[in-house]
Amino acid sequence: MDPIVLALLLAALVGVSLGLLGGGGSILTVPILTYVVGMEPREAIASSLFIVGATSAVSAIGHAKAGRVRWRTGLIFGGAGMAGAFAGGLLGGLIPGAVLMVLFALMMIVTATAMIRGRSNTSDAPARTASATRVVIDGFAVGIATGLVGAGGGFLIVPALNLLGGLPMAVAVGTSLLVITMKSFAGLGGYLLSVSLDWPLLAAFTGTAIAASFLGVSLAGRLPERALRTGFGIFVLIMGVFVLAQELPALFTS
Repeated sequence: MDPIVLALLLAALVGVSLGLLGGGGSILTVPILTYVVGMEPREAIASSLFIVGATSAVSAIGHAKAGRVRWRTGLIFGGAGMAGAFAGGLLGGLIPGAVLMVLFALMMIVTATAMIRGRSNTSDAPARTASATRVVIDGFAVGIATGLVGAGGGFLIVPALNLLGGLPMAVAVGTSLLVITMKSFAGLGGYLLSVSLDWPLLAAFTGTAIAASFLGVSLAGRLPERALRTGFGIFVLIMGVFVLAQELPALFTS
């Protein structure tokens, strides 16, 4: 199968993941662009930030119509995340590609482990709200990770909004898409100072992901969350180990 055709088919999985789980976009997009399309790591990370940002924006609209976006909390968390993501994007443009991919793989493994283990507070009951200062600090930290390696977005943001922001899980998923949109474009801005992108390919990939995201939004709240996150976590863990196995030899021989 032609690599571009395969990449576009896999783009649908990216869209469904973002619409349904409020995350997982970059964790899938970066390996697709790197190993299927053949992009250089920095270009793949920067491209994923655009794809995931645009897809998240469209998915957020669907969740907002259903009342699952908390705008004030999202804007505070997202504003801090944008500053961190821009800084991470600038830093990422200076780091060797092999190092970025190893960091990305480690992020995948940590994220997958957290997904599989689950959280002690997974109900729809609001958690105790943290101070605005704590939300800003956590938003900035998550933003740096997102901007640097193009990952660590939704699957870090959703539990942070649930446990720190006091949002019910369904609302945390919708609000995370607003935050991801803000952080992704901020991180992209940092990378565009050192990376050029294949815009026709990005348009096709993004269009496919956006179309599939509507399916994810429509399924949100209808499927068992724990089973979905555990299954997806196992998949992400396998992908993380694969990326690490691919990139570690290059890191030590470079």
